[in-house]
Amino acid sequence: MAIKERVGTVVSDKMDKTVVVAVENRFPHPIYKKTVSRTTRYKAHDEDNRCQVGDRVKITETRPLSRTKRWTVSEIMTSSQPTS
Repeated sequence: MAIKERVGTVVSDKMDKTVVVAVENRFPHPIYKKTVSRTTRYKAHDEDNRCQVGDRVKITETRPLSRTKRWTVSEIMTSSQPTS
């Protein structure tokens, strides 16, 4: 079975070693054909606390790390704040 990957935006980084990533899914409504967007929030493991709110990240499914955490941050695609 393939490992699941998602791309989303960090919406919260207030927890230690955990970020909340919002992943948006767009699809046409089955009857009305209007594009509908659904947002799912995943808790992802961020070992070094490198992610900040607004970052675009790729998350990968992993074994259960806690009661609600089943994803890890595999890479930060774009950072919200430039590093000096």
